[in-house]
Amino acid sequence: MITRRKLLRHLSATPVIGSLFGTGIWSSSVFGRSVEKAKTRDLFEELGVTPVINAGVTMTFLSGSLMRPEVMEAINSTSHDFANMHELQDRVGEKIAEMLKVEAAMVTSGAACAMVLGTAATITGTDEEKRLLIPNLPGPRPEVIMQKSHRYVFDQAITTTGARIVEVEGPEEMEKAFTENTVMALFFNAAGRSSISHEQFVEIAKRHQVPSFIDAAADVPPVENLFKYQKIGFDLITFSGGKMIRGPQSAGLLYGRKDLIEAAKLNHSPYEAPIGRPMKVNKEELFGMYAALKAYLELDHDAEWQEWLDRADRIRTQLETIAGVQGETHISPGPANAFPSLLVSWDQEKVKITPREVYDALKAENPSIVTNVRRMEGGQSQLSVGVVLLRPEQVDYVAKRIKSILVKAES
Repeated sequence: MITRRKLLRHLSATPVIGSLFGTGIWSSSVFGRSVEKAKTRDLFEELGVTPVINAGVTMTFLSGSLMRPEVMEAINSTSHDFANMHELQDRVGEKIAEMLKVEAAMVTSGAACAMVLGTAATITGTDEEKRLLIPNLPGPRPEVIMQKSHRYVFDQAITTTGARIVEVEGPEEMEKAFTENTVMALFFNAAGRSSISHEQFVEIAKRHQVPSFIDAAADVPPVENLFKYQKIGFDLITFSGGKMIRGPQSAGLLYGRKDLIEAAKLNHSPYEAPIGRPMKVNKEELFGMYAALKAYLELDHDAEWQEWLDRADRIRTQLETIAGVQGETHISPGPANAFPSLLVSWDQEKVKITPREVYDALKAENPSIVTNVRRMEGGQSQLSVGVVLLRPEQVDYVAKRIKSILVKAES
């Protein structure tokens, strides 16, 4: 039996160790090893772009996460030669499938692209005419079943293919929703509420011989999630490559049933006419995603988890030297962004500033420090300080800047 303690111990991944600022303030460091950065052209300054210290979570608008050193090495070492993209996608897919213990896999331009390609695969199969006509196929629109509580902004990727979404609540409604036009059933893993369990969802879809797809884009750590959903029986699975796996931000993983992955490839670049042509993945990203996944699976996840806890404790210790300030380590239950952060609160009679005002002040700095504000019951709020995306030398810097703002607000 997996205890809560054991589960939390395994909710782990490598820390993302920061953006490569061109300010000269920072040195580049890899897992605690600091190396002075060579003087290079400062494109942040040249373009007037403010560098960001991400004391939050992996968000696309904040450029996801930072690529691992192994990924940069893969990109740089393969940028000097051409490759046949069909062959490269096949070989990379085979290696990824081997690592993930599935029939087949491919690299996509993010998890949203994987949703487009996976849906398209269930609509067109290997039919060339359908691939050319999608999303404007003649006749009734293809249908994709989703739980009503699982509707979310990214399900537009499904309707991009011309399919329409059929909402259901509970197993009985799902059973009745299948028609001759049903091509797929989609499960949004990070939904706050499910009226149908993972296992029920897969079982019902299989009974109607319709592929099931799970979107688990941001749902590592824990690393075990990469293997969990194919064991349950989902036919297609997607994870973002540019979040905690730390591959290229514009890369993603789609894996599962071989026939569906092969059909998804036919709907993708480098083929010239299909719906996925605008969503191409370059060769460096293919090599980079392979290197990222390999490095992620080889990590000492327990050690990295402990490092995150130590970071939260270091920041808390510095902030609690201010009277009335308290910090607590919070572990998100997931499934998305399931890692530690530090929640900071204070007596606003003594420290006359709100968490939102601290958030705004940090964000306005250069480099900008992006945190989060967490709402509590009763209308109060806390400052949420993420630790997993910080470079090692940024931990104390973030603590110092938060402390400075709070000290100035002391009565």
